[in-house]
Amino acid sequence: MLPPLPVIPYEVGEMVYCAEDLFNDGGMPGADEDAILAPAGARGVVVQSGYAEEDESQMIYLVRFEDASGELGPPIGCLPEELTQQVPAA
Repeated sequence: MLPPLPVIPYEVGEMVYCAEDLFNDGGMPGADEDAILAPAGARGVVVQSGYAEEDESQMIYLVRFEDASGELGPPIGCLPEELTQQVPAA
């Protein structure tokens, strides 16, 4: 079995992309539960980072992703494995 990939520490202001579709787990007010908050490949910017209250070893990033018109949406809490800095294939 391969060892887990290292967590890449993203800095505030860095551009990131969704590595997978991000769904509302019920924590995003105003969005239906299970609604897609950001599709895979969406571009965003890290606005804050911290650790989960329940597990202080779990890093969480707040990211504002662009919508279809290029406007930044509300901050979404993301796990490191849900983000990448690889530009998605066109």
